[in-house]
Amino acid sequence: MLLLSEKEIKSIYTMESAIKDLEKALVHNQEGKIQNPHRTVLDFPEKQASALYMPSALPPIGKTAVKVVTIFPENPAIGKKTTQGVILLSDTETGEHLACMNASYLTRLRTGAVSGIATNHLAKKTARTVAVIGCGAMAEEQLQAVLEVREIDEICLYNRTAAKAHEFADKFKEFNCAVTILENADEAVSRAEIVICSTRSEKPVFSGKALQQGTHINGVGSYLPHMQEVDAETLLRSSKIVVDTIEGAKDEAGDFIVPAAEGIWSFSDLHGEIGQLSSGMIAGRENDEEITFFKSVGIAYFDLAVAAAVYEKAILEGVGTKVDL
Repeated sequence: MLLLSEKEIKSIYTMESAIKDLEKALVHNQEGKIQNPHRTVLDFPEKQASALYMPSALPPIGKTAVKVVTIFPENPAIGKKTTQGVILLSDTETGEHLACMNASYLTRLRTGAVSGIATNHLAKKTARTVAVIGCGAMAEEQLQAVLEVREIDEICLYNRTAAKAHEFADKFKEFNCAVTILENADEAVSRAEIVICSTRSEKPVFSGKALQQGTHINGVGSYLPHMQEVDAETLLRSSKIVVDTIEGAKDEAGDFIVPAAEGIWSFSDLHGEIGQLSSGMIAGRENDEEITFFKSVGIAYFDLAVAAAVYEKAILEGVGTKVDL
């Protein structure tokens, strides 16, 4: 078995590659070639924490995987990471367990890559300004993906803790973008043509009224039924709302579940899934005035697609540690 650390994965695998590999996986899924059982979530209320178990299989590439991710938001207080994960990659021909790799970075990378695909189809081609609401670990790859598909001139940052926004800004000094740190989320959103929302908030973090016409939003932070990053106003103003899977959105996306339960909004208003968008089955942006929203709660085959690609590249370049179990 091959063991791969986050550092080793970063050394051989890029956001550009992740976007390309996920686009291929989206096609396989539309063709019905992927097995993707519903994930299992175990909650630990006393810690406000969760453990997620996500299996999938992609027979066209001969790989299957199980990802285990734990999310313990109190961990930073004891010097440990909030999100920790591993992926076990296996062969569908022989059943051999091929690799065990760090999943925390790959989760952030594939989530960013999927948002990049959505942004490419839904954001204005001329979009030059992006707002990042929530400057945690997930936001970095989200911004990288947007920078991969659009020529951004200005980045507006908002985080509840301003110091964290400043730390985040330092990571993007190499990009030729003006970076502005704002004290108000609505102000950041009002200045942006693309909005990245990646918080674990249980209530909306900005007002939908602050959105300018033509804005595209990527919402990736809330992933449980009681979490809600965007308000009903945002949904009602959006002409196209795309999700990774409709089933997942109905089960886990509080951004939709809460307003649907209140009778303010309906799941019938969804435009479709990211796979349909990527394959041209549903329309992307059709004019510069419409507001669009992509919501992702995550799906296991996204992880499998990037993990399989990382494994193949690691073997090719001799990266990782081989162990006998």
